[in-house]
Amino acid sequence: MRKLLLEGLLRRPLTEPAPETEDAALAALAAALERAARRRLGRSLSIREVDAGSCNGCELEIHALNNAFYDVERFGIRFVASPRHADVLLVTGPVTKNMREALARTYNAMPNPKWVVAAGDCALDGGCFAGSYAVVGGVSQVVPVDLHIPGCPPSPTALLKGLLALLESVGSARTHPSTGSG
Repeated sequence: MRKLLLEGLLRRPLTEPAPETEDAALAALAAALERAARRRLGRSLSIREVDAGSCNGCELEIHALNNAFYDVERFGIRFVASPRHADVLLVTGPVTKNMREALARTYNAMPNPKWVVAAGDCALDGGCFAGSYAVVGGVSQVVPVDLHIPGCPPSPTALLKGLLALLESVGSARTHPSTGSG
C-alpha cells in the first residue's frame, strides 16, 4: 500500500495538455457567428441538440462549446431544452429505429425558420454503425438536412465554422431553405 501511495505522489499526472490558445481566432469566429445570427434572425441563435444513437464522441465536442474555454453563450449562441424555442436542430449519430419517431417529432415541433445540421460522420450515412439491424441510416433518412459538418468527431471550432456557414448560406428572408415557407 505504501508503494502505491509513493508512486501516486511522485508520478506526473496523466492528463492531456490544454488546447492550443487561439483566443483571437476563436473570438473572431464566434463574433462572426453572432453577427450572422442577428442579421438573419434578429436575435441570438438557439440550438436544440439531439443524439439519435451515437457513441457520444460528438456530444463531448458539442458540450465543450459551453465550457470555460469556448463559452459560446457569451456570443449569444445558446442551447435550449425545447424544440419550440430552437432555430437549429443539431443531430449527432446515426438514426436508430428507436429514435426515428422522436427525431421526426422534434423537427415538427420546431417553428419556422428551422434548419437541421447533421454533425459527425455517422449523421451523414450511419458511419461505422451503417448496416446494423438497429440503424435506419443517416439523419437525412428522417428529416431534411441543411448542412453536414464532417468529422469523427468534429471539433468545437469545426462546429462553429459549420454554424457560421449555415447562417451565411441561407437567404436573408426568414424561410426554410427546403420548403420555402415562412
